[in-house]
Amino acid sequence: MAEIRHRIGVGGSAAQVYELLTTDTGLSKWWTTDTRGAGAVGSIIEFRFGGGGPDFEVIELIPDRLVRWRHSGEMPPDWMGSEILFELNEDGKQTIVNFSHYNWQKSSEFLAHCSTKWGIFMMSIKSCIETGRGQPYPDDVHIDFDE
Repeated sequence: MAEIRHRIGVGGSAAQVYELLTTDTGLSKWWTTDTRGAGAVGSIIEFRFGGGGPDFEVIELIPDRLVRWRHSGEMPPDWMGSEILFELNEDGKQTIVNFSHYNWQKSSEFLAHCSTKWGIFMMSIKSCIETGRGQPYPDDVHIDFDE
């Protein structure tokens, strides 16, 4: 199984980051502006990128510490069965965000693309907390001409 991992330090509290990961308003500030369905464990979050996009079931929440989602849709097919984990640890004046997107069926060019995009979106979380402005889709950094 393949996995994407990123680690960033964010100049804010774990509570601030947790809110960005668990509410429609928060998620729309850093990943995609078209987000709906965030909530308690069992909720299905719909993320849309120009019409289509992935759905994730919220499978675990520990306030200010951990957020875990399981891919629950059919798009994109390479994400079938994958999970996303955000672990939050306050460390002095920052919060460390350890991100994993794991249980990919195989390593591929699409995994490499998604790894780069996840890095961009992790920096969007950082910017959102530190400057008040993230870069969610469609205003994110594009890495090729097909986006």
